[in-house]
Amino acid sequence: MNKRFLYLIAAVIWGIPGIMIAIKGIRAYTTMPGNELWWLILITAFVLTGFIMMFRRIVKRYCALIAAEPDKTTVWHTFPLRGWILIICMSCLGIALKFMPFIPAEFTASFYSGLGPALIIAAILFTKHSF
Repeated sequence: MNKRFLYLIAAVIWGIPGIMIAIKGIRAYTTMPGNELWWLILITAFVLTGFIMMFRRIVKRYCALIAAEPDKTTVWHTFPLRGWILIICMSCLGIALKFMPFIPAEFTASFYSGLGPALIIAAILFTKHSF
């Protein structure tokens, strides 16, 4: 597989969950009363900023690993083993959170609305490296 496709695979692996999480967070915002929105938006801004800073470093590290691979390699070389384990654990945690009834809508609105766009930005950064 060409290295260019590894960047695009990484973008899809980060972007699709990002879109799904962002949609869920935005939907949760629609259920919030108007007097609570200002502090939830503030929390979302902090979550978004924190995740963007963290994901930029991760994307940079993974892009360097992909760039160091030979021109023809396998899809498993998109991320190191630790990266694949992290993706699987975070996906399982996200699925588990979906079925926990005690998670308040405020958490879903503020956290997911920050995490989703940060994942989408990471996917855009991966896509940028493919060109």
